Amino acid sequence: MNKFFEFLKDVRIELKKVSWPSQQETIKLTGVVILMSVALAAFLGLLDFGFLTLLNKLLF
Repeated sequence: MNKFFEFLKDVRIELKKVSWPSQQETIKLTGVVILMSVALAAFLGLLDFGFLTLLNKLLF
């Protein structure tokens, strides 16, 4: 059990060394991630629709 508390102490020390982003930077980067996710989903949806249309024309 002593090693567990030593580990938690070390974790706390390391977390104090972390350079955390500002709130503004976090909001900005979150927006970028959401925007890129939506763009990728739209691209893959269009690609899927295109392949589906192509296969339907070739097979039927």
